[in-house]
Amino acid sequence: MSVKVEKTENKSEVKLEFTVESKVFEEAIKKVFNKNARYFSIPGFRKGKAPMNIVEKFYGSEIFYEDAFNDLFVSVYEEAIKENDIEAVTRPDVDISQMEKGKELKFTVIVGIKPEVKLGKYKGIEVEKTEHKVTKKDIDEELTKMQEKNSRLVSVDNRAVKSGDTTIIDFEGFVNDVAFDGGKAENHELVIGSNTFIPGFEDQIIGMKIDEKKDVNVKFPEEYFSKDLAGKDAVFKVTLHEIKEKELPKLDDEFAKDVSEFDTIDELKSDIKSKKEEEAKNKTKTELEEAAVEKACEVSEVEISEGMIEVELDNMLQDMDRRLSYQGLKMEQYLKMIGKTTEDFRKENKESAEKSIKIRLVLEAVYNDAKLEVTDEDVQVKIEELAKAYGRKEEELKNNEELLENIKTGIKTEKAVTYLVDNAKVVAKKSDNKQEKETK
Repeated sequence: MSVKVEKTENKSEVKLEFTVESKVFEEAIKKVFNKNARYFSIPGFRKGKAPMNIVEKFYGSEIFYEDAFNDLFVSVYEEAIKENDIEAVTRPDVDISQMEKGKELKFTVIVGIKPEVKLGKYKGIEVEKTEHKVTKKDIDEELTKMQEKNSRLVSVDNRAVKSGDTTIIDFEGFVNDVAFDGGKAENHELVIGSNTFIPGFEDQIIGMKIDEKKDVNVKFPEEYFSKDLAGKDAVFKVTLHEIKEKELPKLDDEFAKDVSEFDTIDELKSDIKSKKEEEAKNKTKTELEEAAVEKACEVSEVEISEGMIEVELDNMLQDMDRRLSYQGLKMEQYLKMIGKTTEDFRKENKESAEKSIKIRLVLEAVYNDAKLEVTDEDVQVKIEELAKAYGRKEEELKNNEELLENIKTGIKTEKAVTYLVDNAKVVAKKSDNKQEKETK
């Protein structure tokens, strides 16, 4: 096999011209035939027993060409980009110029390569730092959440519905005096203020009393998932059966004992404060890192091809599909639920995909320019963290080459981000909106 590599007019692409010996192509054809022979039924032969030349004569000599090419392409392409040190970042665009039994296989491939990053003056970039402080309000809000979590619902019958109540209702919806599918329920539990119903529905339940009947007038949103109902006026005939309100536990030592490992409410508050302070510290650090990376990208130049963006969008779709699968959903189902298509997703996320690519490329360029290094000790620390987090053996993780590569890539990114922050001019943002410059 011979491969000729040349640049195209597009700096972010290369062209590879392949010439594969006829013998190699014929071996690939035989391999495909042997894999599929059992499926062929030829008159005069038992199924799967007809020789290759008979099958080709019966179906045409080109019958195995496409599969043979696909089977052969993977190995020759990967070998070529490895030998020529090509870092492909897009799907290969293949053009076959000659594919015939007894002749050399000839084809060209155009593939996107990692673009050059022109780093700006990333050392000394000025970034704003917001110090997040923990207040008494933050602690009180956390305690309120804990109260809510440990509250109980108590039925009330001496007042009307108010926001925050849990109601038990019957309802049936009508459009133009005709009931519609899915618009009826009995003894349905609805939390007023949860915004789980059509806009305006819950607000009209406020003020109703037990056993009261009421017509609730609403309009379906223009973007409602059901096209038959989208934008239409509707009337729901509602009957209120029960009102329940939350009864919150008292914030005292007994509460602390019930919801935590502490014996007093003061100890619980102190623990909440410590955790909140750690969260605030991490938030400050994360925002500072994001600001430094954003500034570094602003002062740097890189041309990102459409092919790279398409690959990034493919990865985003695959990632979302994987996460949805944990919830028992498929991507197609999710998109249908929100009234979107795959094309809508790609259009809406194109800018985000391009931004993600630029961040990765700039951070990689910073890592290389600053001559940073990933040590064996760095990798070992991450291995130990993963082994502990997922209950795996360290040796098992070390033997996973793909995982090791991902770990090293992650460490490189972390080191580049840290380098940017350590070499930045940090502008501390004060609560009175005045800024004080601190050069690190």
